Amino acid sequence: MSDMITADLVDLDLSADTKEAAARALAQRMVALGRVTDLEGFLADVAAREAQMPTGLDGGIGIPHCRSAHVTEPTLAFGRSPAGIDFGAADGPADLVFLIAAPAGADDAHLTILSALARRLMNSEFTDALRSTDDAATAAALIRGDQTPAASPATALTTTPTTTPAAKTVEGAGAGAADGGAGPEGAAGAAGTAAGDSQSTAATPAAASAGAAAASTARASARESGAEPGGDSGAEPGGDSGAGTTAGRPFRIVAVTSCPTGIAHTYMAAEALENAGREAGVELVVETQGSAGFTRLDPQVVAAADGVIFAHDVPVRDKDRFAGKPTVDVGVKAGINRPAELIGEVRERAARGEVTAGSAPSTPVERAGEAGEGYGTKLRKWLMSGVSYMVPFVAAGGLLLAIGFAIGGWQVNKAPSVMDHFMWTQADSWGALFFQIGGVAFKFLVPVLAGYIAYGMADRPGLVPGFVGGAIALDINAGFLGGLVAGLIAGAVVMGIQKVRIPAPVRGIMPVVVIPLISSAVVGFLMLVVIGKPIASAQKGLTDWLNGLTGTNAVLLGALLGLMMCFDLGGPVNKVAYTFATAGIAVSNPSDSAMKIMAAVMAAGMVPPLAMALATTVRGRLFTATERENGKAAWVLGASFISEGAIPFAAADPLRVIPSSMIGGAITGALSMAFGATLRAPHGGIFVVPLIGNPFLYLIAIAAGVCVTTALVVLLKSLRKPAPQAPADGSTAAPEAAANGTKEPVAA
Repeated sequence: MSDMITADLVDLDLSADTKEAAARALAQRMVALGRVTDLEGFLADVAAREAQMPTGLDGGIGIPHCRSAHVTEPTLAFGRSPAGIDFGAADGPADLVFLIAAPAGADDAHLTILSALARRLMNSEFTDALRSTDDAATAAALIRGDQTPAASPATALTTTPTTTPAAKTVEGAGAGAADGGAGPEGAAGAAGTAAGDSQSTAATPAAASAGAAAASTARASARESGAEPGGDSGAEPGGDSGAGTTAGRPFRIVAVTSCPTGIAHTYMAAEALENAGREAGVELVVETQGSAGFTRLDPQVVAAADGVIFAHDVPVRDKDRFAGKPTVDVGVKAGINRPAELIGEVRERAARGEVTAGSAPSTPVERAGEAGEGYGTKLRKWLMSGVSYMVPFVAAGGLLLAIGFAIGGWQVNKAPSVMDHFMWTQADSWGALFFQIGGVAFKFLVPVLAGYIAYGMADRPGLVPGFVGGAIALDINAGFLGGLVAGLIAGAVVMGIQKVRIPAPVRGIMPVVVIPLISSAVVGFLMLVVIGKPIASAQKGLTDWLNGLTGTNAVLLGALLGLMMCFDLGGPVNKVAYTFATAGIAVSNPSDSAMKIMAAVMAAGMVPPLAMALATTVRGRLFTATERENGKAAWVLGASFISEGAIPFAAADPLRVIPSSMIGGAITGALSMAFGATLRAPHGGIFVVPLIGNPFLYLIAIAAGVCVTTALVVLLKSLRKPAPQAPADGSTAAPEAAANGTKEPVAA
């Protein structure tokens, strides 16, 4: 494999004034070398990653990165900006910009190279050397590890370690035992050596985690034998008097770091936490859950830990391993920017006796929100947690009800229980069977919504009071509004209980007995006695308002719902509109207005992917080869009412695709309401057209929106200026050519 960075990929006088311009300038160098095949497609992937979380880091570093199908091999481009570029860091603009491009199918070796750079960025001598050099080749050599900055050990970007950290740990431990075993120079010395070796980025991230875990285990063994100062032998006088000690030994922390792409921030946070741990005199072992996979921490190391730090932006895998320990849960950037504060915070929580109850290994909301996150953002995450778990019940129950009506007719809701009357040869009996199964599924909607809102706020302890509150909301006819409120109350009550300092003997039964008991009693009291009736009245008022919508009001509502469905293509706004619609039909006998709203929402949600599919068919030259392939899949996705089928197009060109989709969606929603189309099923796309009232006019409404969106997208894309393209020979002249005004012809 050729060098990941060469002098041709270095710009020591980066003149860009925005992060987008900086990414484009550096990406053009990658295109010139044939490392990136589609400039615009790659930049769209970079922008999509940037939208998830700013990539600016404290210390004047910007590290935009992504994995992309347009990258041929792992590549780094480096730019140094004299004026600084805002990448969203709290301490100001970045003067060192690293653009990391990884292929979509990058293997472990490739990702190890990238993670090695991420760790080196935490070394001040390394960044100082990059700021001071005047030679592009020297900068490239520094980044590759071919040249060592002053007073800093080299960290070569290589994937061929001579000895893994785990192996060194074993060898060192054996040598220590042979030399006497019982002294600090024995097992403890070996542990120290292993700990140092575990920081080496010459090994894979998984091996580094294994080495660090082995080192911690070796140190624990040394302490138990009295070999290490601070062990159980009492070699260290003073007990808790040391800044980093707990009961005569160092405070022990295990940490997990992860980021959306698992390339850069994951390993930078690990490095920052490890450095801060050494400075604080605590034992800190990190498990990096990156794209290259992860090696679980030794269960003995986890069991011996006094506290846990989660620095992550994606769900922590196997999170329940850390249940019952004081925990700090933040975003990955907090692990990079303020590791010492996190260590101090977890020690304070341990001193107060605060523990967490653990959680399932994979949830849509793994934490209440990182530091600095506004309440509105947290609230949205909590609500989306409940909605995401509720939607499968809506789809299954709604489709079963719709099938029941299709087979048994509109009077199927009056059929007797199939437990009492079921004839194998009668269609009415089968219709009643499907209808009654769907009705049972629908009874779970409100409890599931409330339960998983509370789950998003307080993890697993929130489930019981959430489900109880949701069931009460259903019983008192408080509906979905009651479920929302019950879930929020349940989560808040559990979070409050978890903040109370609990004596150690009681902690074991807290998540199983105490928290469910107290929280369920509090939530039940509030729902039945205090706020249940007002919420039920509000729910009734909303239902009456929907039933009264006619004429212009109904058309305007359809247009508004269409705009919402196409605004973020499956995101929070889309889910709000969808939940609003499904709430109306989640009863045995929905009103005509509720079924019209459901029809309008589904019709509008089908518009964006169908329009993108049509646009790539009629004017394919306006789209990249990848987009044309995505367009083929978008036909099926759109027909199935999967709005997410348009996301690749919106990510690549949001200013043209999203407004066009919103206009088409609004037209479709308004026409569907005006035509009086009705829908009992909450999902299904064209496959449930037989269940739609006024199906012909309904399809016309969809076709109208698709045509309008297609026409707008084609028009707007036709007006844009063509992008610059690298020379066909793959020479390095592309950046200069772009600067001189060379343009890229429109793709054929």
